[in-house]
Amino acid sequence: MKYLCLICAETVIEQMDNDVAEHHFEEYAEFTKNIRESGHYLGCNRLLPPSAAVTVRVRGGKVSATDGPFAETKEQFGGYYLVEARDLNEAIQIASRIPGAKHGCVEVRPVAEDEQTLQALGFAEA
Repeated sequence: MKYLCLICAETVIEQMDNDVAEHHFEEYAEFTKNIRESGHYLGCNRLLPPSAAVTVRVRGGKVSATDGPFAETKEQFGGYYLVEARDLNEAIQIASRIPGAKHGCVEVRPVAEDEQTLQALGFAEA
């Protein structure tokens, strides 16, 4: 099964002192190397801060775009890993090793791979 690990933290890289940020990057490089070698890795990336975000809504056919995230919260999405794991327990073990889990939290969500979803997304024939 595929799981998306959403990394949340109160402080993102751009808000850290240079030495702390450098150490954080090193931790992520090591973690990423390890899950690539273990075969769990499917994809990942770091997100820019919420100040770079745009929230899009469509109401009554009208599109509106506003700067920033929808909700004001202390924690911000900082990045994600898409991993392959045999079950939720293994995904939780992988997520617990993500460096951001020590400073914030990691939300683990199964990726929907049911037939209807796969068809709607063009990954399976109808």
